[in-house]
Amino acid sequence: MKDIYLSENQFDPGFGITVMKEVMGFRYGDDTFGPTPELRSLEAIRKSLLDPECKGPDPVYAIAMDVGKIQHRQILQEKMLLYGVVAYAAGKLGEEPVRSQGHIHRVSKHSGWPPPELYEIWSGRAIIYMQENADDDPGRCFAVTAEPGELVLVPPGWAHCTISADPQRALVFGAWCDREYGFEYEQVRAHHGLAWYPVWRNGHIVWFKNPRYQEGKLIKKSPEKYDSFGIKDGIPIYTQFEQDFEIMQFISDPVIKEEQWKGFIP
Repeated sequence: MKDIYLSENQFDPGFGITVMKEVMGFRYGDDTFGPTPELRSLEAIRKSLLDPECKGPDPVYAIAMDVGKIQHRQILQEKMLLYGVVAYAAGKLGEEPVRSQGHIHRVSKHSGWPPPELYEIWSGRAIIYMQENADDDPGRCFAVTAEPGELVLVPPGWAHCTISADPQRALVFGAWCDREYGFEYEQVRAHHGLAWYPVWRNGHIVWFKNPRYQEGKLIKKSPEKYDSFGIKDGIPIYTQFEQDFEIMQFISDPVIKEEQWKGFIP
């Protein structure tokens, strides 16, 4: 079994974890805790694809929710924070890139908000697609392309999915989430996906409008800087938490940054 050690990749997340290539999953260091990964099958995401009958890698991705340093387990629970890690298979889903199905974060009982999510790309190339709403009018729609070490923040209540933008490389990323996380799929599935479908054409991703939504414009862009949230560039987001246990509190308590969410641009 050949492993990919993150020290060989372009970005170090700041704690001990190995991404296993041949058997999709993760190996944790002696100072790191984490669960047995859940594997998402192709069947599980078909309803959100442009071509639900397509062929592709199966499982599509592995996900481990609640990963971190053993010494931080209690403080993470107290602050209702959770760190998740996801590894995608390389390849394509028919003519579409490897991707997750779209969802919205369920409202957390402890905060009364649908929590935001802060992504950090470790390897590969990602597109975080997001739209303001999952009903007939999707509102503003963004496709944010990110390279290893870059961050993308999804605001509260937005429907979103994560897309691998390089079929030759496995996409791996980490993300800060609310510990009381939950996913809602009903509205997205009722529209047979999100408002825009990514499709490979001549080596590039192009976007097709989902006719089940009202007309809208897709904004393709690079990540913003998140200075107003206290987030720094070039430092792993887990390390930033380790240096200041309060810095990620807005993930589990979004009202802290209520003003910043107004008119937010990811």
